Amino acid sequence: MKDITIIAEIGINHNGDIKLAKKLMKLAKDSGCDFVKFQKRTPDITTPESKKDIIRETPWGQMSYFQYKKKIEFEIKEYREIDKYSKKIGIDWFASAWDIQSLKFLKQFKKKYNKVASAMITNLNFLNEVAKQKKTTFISTGMCTEKDIVNAVKIFKKNKCKYILMHSISTYPANENDLNLSYIKVLKKKFKCEVGYSGHESTVSPSLGACYVGADYIERHITLNRAMWGTDQSASLSPDGLRSLCAMVKKIRKIMGDGKKKYLQQEKAKSKELRYW
Repeated sequence: MKDITIIAEIGINHNGDIKLAKKLMKLAKDSGCDFVKFQKRTPDITTPESKKDIIRETPWGQMSYFQYKKKIEFEIKEYREIDKYSKKIGIDWFASAWDIQSLKFLKQFKKKYNKVASAMITNLNFLNEVAKQKKTTFISTGMCTEKDIVNAVKIFKKNKCKYILMHSISTYPANENDLNLSYIKVLKKKFKCEVGYSGHESTVSPSLGACYVGADYIERHITLNRAMWGTDQSASLSPDGLRSLCAMVKKIRKIMGDGKKKYLQQEKAKSKELRYW
């Protein structure tokens, strides 16, 4: 069984605080994750007009939804710090762009992966720009039909860009009864590519189930405290949950083995005790 890559999705759980982002990166590294991931937006482009002027309560007082989205967004200064800190602690990072301007912004850091969020899978113009970069791309498959997945894959094949499909149920937090992990096997068979699982439930066990049905990658949102303020905190793993996940996934790698029949020396010795013929 090949190694399963674990991606710690920090997303926007840093709430615009670079110190908190670094604590989450360190948590991911110390827990045994392979990558950390952020989200990059241009609020002027990605904030729906219908939501911009809605007033909401925040830890910084009342402000419009548009002001809130701008306040929590990292820009070049913060991403340079993220890039520097990732090298210092020894864990690589990448981010999901939510618009073409953000995609171009991230290109300067020359990261290994791109990521298409579930919400972006039907934005075909955006997908085409991602695929043109010819960088291995995770494509999350929540919020869409199978036809939408087919359309996305066609774009990446046309551009000869490697892709990895990520099975996902985009509810926050997701109900375990809705997860349909068997679809991971369907995606592998139908699209003949690597497939991962991007989970939004608040528990660890579904990610392990995803490993058992063949997930090559596990992506989970992480937080320092699930009670913290923010839209994704309740759909994230706490430090204890993340540490448990990483430990158990590494154990799965060992116990699944390579599928070849072995007759262990210990078994041979035991057989001499039990076989009377």
